[in-house]
Amino acid sequence: MSYRINPLFSAVAPPPIVEAWKWIEGRDFPDDKPLIDLAQAEPSYPPAPELLEHLAEVVDRPEMSRYTDIRGTPELRAAFAAHLGGFYAADVAAADIGITAGCNQAFCLAVMALAGVGDEVILPAPYYFNHDMWLNMLGIRAVPLTFQAAKDGVPDAEEAAGKITARTRAIVLVSPNNPTGAIYPPETIRQFFELARARGIALLLDETYKDFLPTEGAPHGLLSQLDWRATLIQLFSFSKTYAITGHRVGGFVAGPEIAAEIAKGMDCAAICAPALGQAAALYGLQNLDRWKEEKRRLSLARLSALRDAMARNDLEYETVSAGAFFAYMRHPHEGRSAAEVARRLADEQNMLCLPGAFFGPGQENYLRFSFANVEAERMAEIAARLVDSQAAF
Repeated sequence: MSYRINPLFSAVAPPPIVEAWKWIEGRDFPDDKPLIDLAQAEPSYPPAPELLEHLAEVVDRPEMSRYTDIRGTPELRAAFAAHLGGFYAADVAAADIGITAGCNQAFCLAVMALAGVGDEVILPAPYYFNHDMWLNMLGIRAVPLTFQAAKDGVPDAEEAAGKITARTRAIVLVSPNNPTGAIYPPETIRQFFELARARGIALLLDETYKDFLPTEGAPHGLLSQLDWRATLIQLFSFSKTYAITGHRVGGFVAGPEIAAEIAKGMDCAAICAPALGQAAALYGLQNLDRWKEEKRRLSLARLSALRDAMARNDLEYETVSAGAFFAYMRHPHEGRSAAEVARRLADEQNMLCLPGAFFGPGQENYLRFSFANVEAERMAEIAARLVDSQAAF
């Protein structure tokens, strides 16, 4: 007798990153053409040395091996509230903050607190695949918005207004976006907030990559709205900011009613985020502003180098949108699926990227490149391999 698997889970495809890595599993790469990994968004650099030294000093403290408060340590919540209040010029309190085991968990718990089987959540396409996977596993219908390729991947609030029904519970925005890298203008974010507020639904704003913006100011003014706590749930990640992805630490900012419900889910799912990860995030907030700024500039330099490399006259691939860790590319191979193009790049060019089809419907003409793993001086090699690949089709 076999297990009776939940059909909502079995209907969901395996994790895309795992599937892509199977394409190159067990392969040896020659020294003259090493693997270029454009698949997963993870910083190529280690954490700041002083952060590692701090963790080595505190790891044997008894509290590092114990549960923290469900919503995170008071020190981290207060420090993060102060950071957000300063960055957004807003009144953010520690009571508004919840710390989770990564931003993915913050999203998952928020969605469970908002919606159930048969409900709907609006996702601009192409969307972060884990968001879509989670909705499907909960029996929540993901309602996509059309990919606005001609508008640098910025979604249309008017289209979203026409897709809200009695079952809609939330709109999800990710800016800077995964997978496209698009950075939504403040006016667009405000329009979606006002739409959600007017319709009595939540706006989930995922800002995992906010610390890699091309500008130094706040990307929106939503937290300055006096009534933001009735509509907005803002999600964050410390993992990418401080290069501590393995420590699993993220968080959310939300009003008291929904935050209390999210905390129930947190207690059941993990009880609390890892104590050592929270210590790392607190140290980063208190000590690593200069290091964080250096890494922001490093990311921007990589983006600039990629754009320059992709400007070759003999390159038929097109950068549709790019920012933070990502670039969304239109491939030139009409009639070929994105998966076939990505697989052949892996097989023939030793370059691993993700097909657009992993990110929703209507994406067969696109590939996602995550350039966080690639140094600026190697961007020309990406373009050169793409040129070489064109003749193979």
